[in-house]
Amino acid sequence: MESCETILKSGLDALGIGWTETQIGRLLAFLKLIEKWNKAYNLTAIRHREDMVRLHLLDSLAVLSHVKGRRVVDIGTGAGLPGIPLAIFLPEVRFTLLDSNAKKTRFVQQAVLELKLGNVEVRHSRVEAFHPEQKFDTVITRAFAALPAIIETTAHLLGEQGVLLAMKGQNPRDELAEVKVKSSVIALATPGVEAERCVVIIQKDAISVG
Repeated sequence: MESCETILKSGLDALGIGWTETQIGRLLAFLKLIEKWNKAYNLTAIRHREDMVRLHLLDSLAVLSHVKGRRVVDIGTGAGLPGIPLAIFLPEVRFTLLDSNAKKTRFVQQAVLELKLGNVEVRHSRVEAFHPEQKFDTVITRAFAALPAIIETTAHLLGEQGVLLAMKGQNPRDELAEVKVKSSVIALATPGVEAERCVVIIQKDAISVG
């Protein structure tokens, strides 16, 4: 069986993402932390390391080229996905990782400390109650909620030129029809994952906020 490192490097190459050994080391260290904390904190139902590399690390990084600006918030970050992998590859970008589950934010805070990620802050809060002084260039969600709920609860976090990235499985046509906002749906090809993946991209100026 391929090693996690081999799967990770070949997957990043397939995605066209340049990497350093330091970045690979941090990703693998992050994986070990998830494994270590998983039993007590129920971070993920995925148990095999190789599957975690594909379904967590590479899947998170498949959206890398769509992240814009210098301030990013990951809503419903859970175990730190996709926020931590993205932060490892975008060290010049400030990431806020938000989740309402205290156990999960404790884990993510520990991971940030152990991985020495100086560009990440962790916030324990419901998204509706989170009102930062400065808005964000990119709001990203992964398996968080249906699109109508995502737009309703996150629109207040977007800056004037901000963009919402909603990572999904299959093309959410019914959800898009319900929200009736201008959007782009881009297929994401996660190496080693046969299931459909896509990202719905919605610009702030397409969202009318009451």
